[in-house]
Amino acid sequence: MAYRDLKSKELLQIKTLGALKAAGYISKTIKQELRDNLIEKIKNKESVFEGIWGYEDTVIPDVERAILSMHNINLLGLRGQAKTRIARLMINLLDEYIPVVLGSELNDDPLQPLTWTARDLIAQHGDDTPVGWMHRSDRYTEKLATPDVSVADLIGDVDPIKAATMKLAYSDERVIHFGLIPRSHRGIFVINELPDLQARIQVSLFNILQEGDIQIRGFKLRLPLDIQFVFTANPEDYTNRGSIVTPLKDRIDSQIVTHYPKSIDVGKKITQQEASVKTEQRGMVKVNDIVADLIEQIAFEARESEYVDSKSGVSARMTISAYENLLSAAERRALMNAEKETYIRISDLYGVVPAICGKVELVYEGEVEGPVIVAQSLIGKAVRTLFLAYFPDPEKLKKKKTAKNPFQKVQNWFGENQMDVLSDLSNRDYEARLKTIDGLDDLVDEYHSRLGREEKLFMMEFALHGMAEFSLISKKNLDKGLQFKDLLDSMFDPDSFDDDDDDINLR
Repeated sequence: MAYRDLKSKELLQIKTLGALKAAGYISKTIKQELRDNLIEKIKNKESVFEGIWGYEDTVIPDVERAILSMHNINLLGLRGQAKTRIARLMINLLDEYIPVVLGSELNDDPLQPLTWTARDLIAQHGDDTPVGWMHRSDRYTEKLATPDVSVADLIGDVDPIKAATMKLAYSDERVIHFGLIPRSHRGIFVINELPDLQARIQVSLFNILQEGDIQIRGFKLRLPLDIQFVFTANPEDYTNRGSIVTPLKDRIDSQIVTHYPKSIDVGKKITQQEASVKTEQRGMVKVNDIVADLIEQIAFEARESEYVDSKSGVSARMTISAYENLLSAAERRALMNAEKETYIRISDLYGVVPAICGKVELVYEGEVEGPVIVAQSLIGKAVRTLFLAYFPDPEKLKKKKTAKNPFQKVQNWFGENQMDVLSDLSNRDYEARLKTIDGLDDLVDEYHSRLGREEKLFMMEFALHGMAEFSLISKKNLDKGLQFKDLLDSMFDPDSFDDDDDDINLR
């Protein structure tokens, strides 16, 4: 039976070099291995990069073309664009097990030994040389590039203690302490944030990428390393913190540009897949598609905001953290009110402000306004954008003077009243306050007549927030929630003027 026909259990029974030869094992480079296995998966219509959404027609085909071309790869994109995850998923294209010489330092191929140790073992034992099997999960190495990374860390250095102990000359291969890259022989090696490596460290990679060998301390040492290199880089790094030196960039065969989700639906898939939702939260908090869309829309608004540094990007981790905070805000409210379950609310969105503040880089104007004000504004803009998918456009109604204004009754009520929607209201109090507002119930019924009780209450609050964003009524931030009132009254209220002025400036 040929080597390729053997099952994993049968492979693990091969313990010697002689048995490996008898099984018909043929050595193969890692790039050839990746290529062959990718070809099989493409023929069988199998997905290679499971869980990567939005790249089906852009990034993934480029990665697959690079693998088929047997290229080293640089994934170039802003933070939170799944660059590292793509690299980690490449291990699925490796053979499940490969043979190694037991006792060798660099995962030596029994048929093509690389190190002195492996060659010596084979010279001594011949076909009885012990062989072990290395799983593909052990063939992946990842290093975050930082300014303090040295050549010794990546390539290796002479170990004087080893030389003294073994009584060997420094020029002897056996005195070398190998770095991460040689120890990744026959595996995938990933360097994240490549531009952060000092230029002199990048230079040390030249020979490895081009000729496949290394040089340590000027000694004559040629190790034809067999490695699939994957680099990741942020385009902003080229100007802010460092750059990829031109000769190194020239040696990286394929540079693939990543991007953020191009639609809310793709963003939702990523968030739902990655968010850590506790079992108790799933049973306690009911969520609808609108609020999930709002979370994604916040990210889209942030990427377009003049107050957010577009060069830094807005990571997909922001929406993931925001969604987790959203559920926790509703869960906390339910716990405080001793309620076994609750329905998500628009006011819960303001509980995600910390997630936004921690995930966006502000330009100078944004810093002046303050991260909390910017975060609240982004939430408001998301509400404003999605409001038009569920209710008429108030601005178009203003232009059509003869058109019926479905918001007028609600506006009239606020002409004489105000309403505080606190973040920790019980379900009963929340419902009572919303139903106190004349015309709000009718407004929702007019456009969404088939909603259940909880969904209807959600849409009633959504309508309030949307009307505030279109300046039909005013909205003021309170310590414990929000206050809605007549827009004209708020203009003459000195306590609310400053808050509203911030919102107006940010639109």
